[in-house]
Amino acid sequence: MKSDSPSLRLWLAVPALALTFLTACSGGDDAKAGDKPKAAPAVPVTTAAVVRKSMPLKLEAIGNVEPSTTVAVKSRIDGQITSVHLADGHDVAKGDLLFELDARALEAQVRQMEATVQRDRALVANQVAKEKRYSELLAQGFISPDAYNQIKTDLDAGRATAEANEASLQSARVQLSYTRIYAPIAGRAGKVQIQLGNVVKANDTAPLVIINAVMPIYVSFAVPEQHLARIRSFLAKGPLAVRALPTGDTHAPSEGTLTFIDNAVDQQTGTIRLRATFPNRDNVLWPGQFASVTVTLDRQDNAIVVPADALQNGPKGPYVYVVKPDSSAEMRNVKIDRTDGPETVIADGLHEGETVVVSGQIRLTPGIKVQAKSG
Repeated sequence: MKSDSPSLRLWLAVPALALTFLTACSGGDDAKAGDKPKAAPAVPVTTAAVVRKSMPLKLEAIGNVEPSTTVAVKSRIDGQITSVHLADGHDVAKGDLLFELDARALEAQVRQMEATVQRDRALVANQVAKEKRYSELLAQGFISPDAYNQIKTDLDAGRATAEANEASLQSARVQLSYTRIYAPIAGRAGKVQIQLGNVVKANDTAPLVIINAVMPIYVSFAVPEQHLARIRSFLAKGPLAVRALPTGDTHAPSEGTLTFIDNAVDQQTGTIRLRATFPNRDNVLWPGQFASVTVTLDRQDNAIVVPADALQNGPKGPYVYVVKPDSSAEMRNVKIDRTDGPETVIADGLHEGETVVVSGQIRLTPGIKVQAKSG
């Protein structure tokens, strides 16, 4: 048999191919075994420190702004309006002249009564002199006691008539004064309801104008009855500060004090009605507005505080991500005491000096590395 036959060459090639395949496989396995898995990249987050500080203890509610006094100005006599001295919506001071009524008839009555009083005074003066003369004649025995008594009676009757007419004169002057209607309080006038030229009646149903006193002004609001004992306890120690901000207003909240607690709890709503008084010198509060009200009861020292944005809600309640010293994220359940605007007071679960994630939590899982930057 020839050494270069096809069958011999095939038989020698097969072992060589197998050896080459095994060598290749062995080399590939060695290469994979030498590789290490790549670590997941750090997640960028914003962090903030857990701090300990003094925090106010507050109650919040929605209140309604009310004028401290409301007066419906009406006429006390019948008459025609001859002059109007105010414009719709303008501020008025106490004692400002608002309306004038036709006073001609009452002025004539006053003049008539003044003349009558002058006549009575003259008659009384004459009767006084006459009584004096008759008393001397009586003492000398020239007249009888009955004659003197008649003179004395006439004097007393004249004095009584004079006093009655003087009272009538005062009444007429009072009626005349009603023709000029003044502002009984300082405040803001509403729309003038009855215009120049109209005839008004005494104590008519429709007022001439309504005046609201707005400096000071009230804000009334209700809180759940379970807060009543605490409110009364803190109020006994001193005035309670109240802040009010009308809905949609961009001004700084108005500052006032709690001045009234209703004498009964509303059984239908389970709330107690409160009222705060505000100076309102800047006229920010307007009667009828709704306002967000905050009552500061006290201050809590050494409260554990984190940004409210750090809080997340999970199946077991609120939690935060804490950044550990090795830059890994730890999910930790916490107990919330209360939230005050952008800050949350933590009752349990965090310690001063720890770092919490306030932004980027959605990409975090427990144990993952983070790349933190302060918020």
